[in-house]
Amino acid sequence: MGAAVAAVLDEHFRDPGSVPGRLMGRFRNVDVPIHPSARIADAAVRAGARAREAGRWLVRHGTDRDDAVVGLALLAAVGTVDDVPHVQTIGLLSCTFGPLAAQALERLPGGEEPLLWLADRVAGWGRVYVVEALCRRADGHPDVRQWLLRRAVDGDFLNGYFAGEVARTTRLHEVLDGARVDTEIVDHVGDLLLVLTYSQGMGTTLESCPHADRLLAGHLSHLERLGPSPGRYHTSALLVRSLGEGGDPGSIGPVRRWRPYRDGYRALLDRDDWCATARTALADGHQAIVRLVETATDSELRAFPPSP
Repeated sequence: MGAAVAAVLDEHFRDPGSVPGRLMGRFRNVDVPIHPSARIADAAVRAGARAREAGRWLVRHGTDRDDAVVGLALLAAVGTVDDVPHVQTIGLLSCTFGPLAAQALERLPGGEEPLLWLADRVAGWGRVYVVEALCRRADGHPDVRQWLLRRAVDGDFLNGYFAGEVARTTRLHEVLDGARVDTEIVDHVGDLLLVLTYSQGMGTTLESCPHADRLLAGHLSHLERLGPSPGRYHTSALLVRSLGEGGDPGSIGPVRRWRPYRDGYRALLDRDDWCATARTALADGHQAIVRLVETATDSELRAFPPSP
């Protein structure tokens, strides 16, 4: 992967008089990978400062997608902290530039802060690459760990690629053992658990998660302590569905394993204060609760009995 691009770069850099602008348009008929390529990186290292100059020029001035990708690949290999603003800016177009932007920032000293900046602004595939990079940089960086505990999962289906790694990196099961875990973490854990119930084929599933039982038990314990909110009601109702016969077998495995936790979430949903919170949210037009009620089967939710 990247051999044709590396050949163009080597030819360009062999000429001491070649300027970065001559690379414009050279990659239109070449297969340009958007993921890190060892061959392109090697070509960048061979050229050193000239590759850095070319990378900066292509990222700033390239009008063709492939030119900009090659420029970013050069900076991912030989860029410096001076390139962070440009990498962050082009990284916002994360479906195309996310993999190389994440690599470029990850290899730099102090790259955690610009990665966090980017992580707060990207979604979809781009978020996958950035969160994976943050997981690799979490050790010894409290800000990264706290972000992963609170904001990594954003509800996108592709979260399945990294949810299990977030749980492992942050030692989430140990966090939930604490007596006073803040609401932001508890609510994020609920979202993460939901992801694990449909992540078959992407990453860690609930069935394969080493500490799944401990995570569910800890989450339930903190929900009991914190009490209801529209978001917690919605998440708990979805977990009741996902841990039962209607869930994804490839992600949850035998349903009987989860019965105690499913019963625990259902017991919360049946409480008067949780029912009242859900009814108020529905009256206020809370979209998640509206969708939940619209898809509920008869007698599934005590807060919303079927109409006569």
